[in-house]
Amino acid sequence: MKKIVPFLILVIVVVLALVYPGATVAAKPATTYNGADIAWMLISTALVLLMTPGLAFFYGGMVRKKNVISTMLQSFVCMGLITIIWVVFGFSMAFGDDIGGGFLGNPKTFFMMQNTLGVAWLGGTIPVILFAMFQLKFAVITPALITGAFAERIRFNSYLIFITLFIVVVYIPLAHATWHPDGFFFKMGVLDFAGGTVVHMSAGWAALASALYLKKRNEVPESHTPARISYVILGTGLLWFGWFGFNAGSALASGELAATALATTTTASAAAAMSWIFFDILRGKKPSAMGACIGAVVGLVAVTPAAGYITVSSSLVVGIVAAVVSNLVVIWRSKTNIDDTLDVFPCHGVGGMVGMLLTGVFATKSVNAAGANGLFYGETGLFVKHLIALVAVSAFAFIGAFILLKVTDLISPLRVTPEDELAGLDVSQHDEEL
Repeated sequence: MKKIVPFLILVIVVVLALVYPGATVAAKPATTYNGADIAWMLISTALVLLMTPGLAFFYGGMVRKKNVISTMLQSFVCMGLITIIWVVFGFSMAFGDDIGGGFLGNPKTFFMMQNTLGVAWLGGTIPVILFAMFQLKFAVITPALITGAFAERIRFNSYLIFITLFIVVVYIPLAHATWHPDGFFFKMGVLDFAGGTVVHMSAGWAALASALYLKKRNEVPESHTPARISYVILGTGLLWFGWFGFNAGSALASGELAATALATTTTASAAAAMSWIFFDILRGKKPSAMGACIGAVVGLVAVTPAAGYITVSSSLVVGIVAAVVSNLVVIWRSKTNIDDTLDVFPCHGVGGMVGMLLTGVFATKSVNAAGANGLFYGETGLFVKHLIALVAVSAFAFIGAFILLKVTDLISPLRVTPEDELAGLDVSQHDEEL
């Protein structure tokens, strides 16, 4: 019976597509479409999608050879599963008319992509369907980020169940609360330009919950030898490249704000990469390719919430501080019994939190009039709001993910058997190997 359920779900999707063809054209947009904005957002959407294969290489190169394919597939499959969820009801629950006190949208608003033709997003310059596809790519990569924490020990079928629950229960409420005009955090005045809270903090805390719930691998983690450092370098390059769409695309227009976000993104990443290397040297370690790559990604993570609110000079501070803090948390984590395989929490969770707090420090209306001035510019309100949101999001993501792991485990056991783990997930889960 269990084997029938996944395909039966696809049959239901086909039936829904026939019942709701989505052919209705809405009224004329309140604002005329802008060709340059549409072109930039089409490119940005493609760039953000590229980040998920980039993450697959980034994570795949870090695990042991016998788990490379399974680890990469865990990222890649999100492009399929999450897309279906998003088109059917996910986008509507995240960005539909508010019905849940600032945490949930109406599933009927854009169900099966209804009401997305012939109308601009919020009366702006790009079509609703383009905004929906751009936001889809954020939803795709978020659960993929979590996979690094439980790499080498999770059953693939159970993983699919978990990420489905995670998107619906954790990601969608956070996206609605943070980015929808009627969202709780949005109205509170919390600034998250491209997903520091929605993407990185939620994934980071879910990663910590996963590492704690699934416990340590049966094989000694100290024996872990990365399969391909070259994959990690390739993945970092793809992530950095795609991140321009992630952050600069979040301006939702082709203009000065997008240019500023692009500049702060690359500067923070560059600063963090060098900060990680130099901090390792300070600790007596040799500079490594792995360290440079991890540092670059930490910088990208940290600048994500701040990209469209801070100056380029401030982005240097964000990158350097985030790299040092994350590096210190990695050192701390290595001395505990927490088996976060690829240090997702220290890099994405902590990096996202540092970026969120520093947004509250360095945000300035001179960059984005729709934002606010932070501590550095003499105002405390934004920083206090970000502290409150940080605690709330952290608790929600961690507790929510932990409960979902338990629910998933009851439906389908999460961990592979010791024998399958020893053989490697590539063979035991997929009958494939390098």
